[in-house]
Amino acid sequence: MNKRIKSFFSPLLIKRIKKFRSFKRGYYSLLIIGIAYLLSFFAEFIINDKALLVKFDGKKFVTLYSDVSLKKFIFAKAIETKENYFKYKNIPATDTLNLSDEKFITLKAEYERYDRIKKDFDNHRVLRKIFEEQKRGDWVILVPYSYGPNENLLDELGDRNPPTGPDRKNFLGTDDRGRDVLARLVYGFRIYMTFSLLLTLTSYIIGIFFGAILGYYGGKVDFLGLRFIEIWASIPFLFTVMVISSIMIPNFTILIVILSLFYWISMARYIRAEFLREKSNDYVQAAVAVGVSDRKIILSHILPNSLTPAISFLPFTIISGIAVLASLDFLGFGLPEPTPSWGQLLSQGISNLSSWWLTFSPMAAMFLTLMLIAFIGEAVREALDPKIYSRMK
Repeated sequence: MNKRIKSFFSPLLIKRIKKFRSFKRGYYSLLIIGIAYLLSFFAEFIINDKALLVKFDGKKFVTLYSDVSLKKFIFAKAIETKENYFKYKNIPATDTLNLSDEKFITLKAEYERYDRIKKDFDNHRVLRKIFEEQKRGDWVILVPYSYGPNENLLDELGDRNPPTGPDRKNFLGTDDRGRDVLARLVYGFRIYMTFSLLLTLTSYIIGIFFGAILGYYGGKVDFLGLRFIEIWASIPFLFTVMVISSIMIPNFTILIVILSLFYWISMARYIRAEFLREKSNDYVQAAVAVGVSDRKIILSHILPNSLTPAISFLPFTIISGIAVLASLDFLGFGLPEPTPSWGQLLSQGISNLSSWWLTFSPMAAMFLTLMLIAFIGEAVREALDPKIYSRMK
């Protein structure tokens, strides 16, 4: 195991890592984007319309991801108190009009209490206010920013019509459907980064596979493969997405599959060129001479020496994935509603030019994200530049 680790961290790789870290702009950009993406998976603990914890009638409920158990408990209590109240009220021998009838007063108060809670249990911010007013020892622990990405705030906006501008409650305002813009930006970042990373991974796997086969075997395989790539590349992917969108509603998985079918082409060409160059080297000829299998030569000998362009273009492929998803969402052929989307916010901004925050917020988020990834790509490209190591001692 230690030998494998030492062979992986070769002196050249260590030099490249040190060189990458010496480009402070790219190194700190990697730290910022990496930490931000990691924290986005815990966004529910920071930005969410669901409470972290609810204590009600002596019981505690974890409601961060689901409040079904709390709903069932509230409804059961509401039905029970209602039945007890009306059952006692309809007893012939009971003088329910007598204000001194303590049992009747208690049952009525309990019925009204649970009935009020039942009406607002979906909104945990309102539920906390009710608990504070009732002073029964119940409490709600909310997240720091208690607005969800798909939560409709029309009831809380009052006389104001969405989209509403930034204020102390909604830091970046609301969109034209009364949803918090900041929450949609944060959750949209997680979706866009995940989408782009998965798209890059799948397209790289397909592209490296085809490029390796064409470059290694050459001849008729290479000729027929290149003709297929040329024909396939001539198909406009946007038209394909539009056709598929007219047949079915595209979702996260479908869009990755469709775009992966087109994104692998450029990587296949790069890997093919690297394999054509590397297979003529002496170490490959020696491996063929001693009878090493084609599979092992491709995977163990040529491929590790042919991944430089793949690694160099990785950040820029991620940028392209984010940009194409934003473009599709902007045109209405991307992720379905109510998925948090930067492109969809931009589309709303075009329709509401006076609402500057709808355009500024997603544009700023995209600018910062793409700029950081571009800095990472610049540092990676410099770190992999072979001219630098030819001069290093």
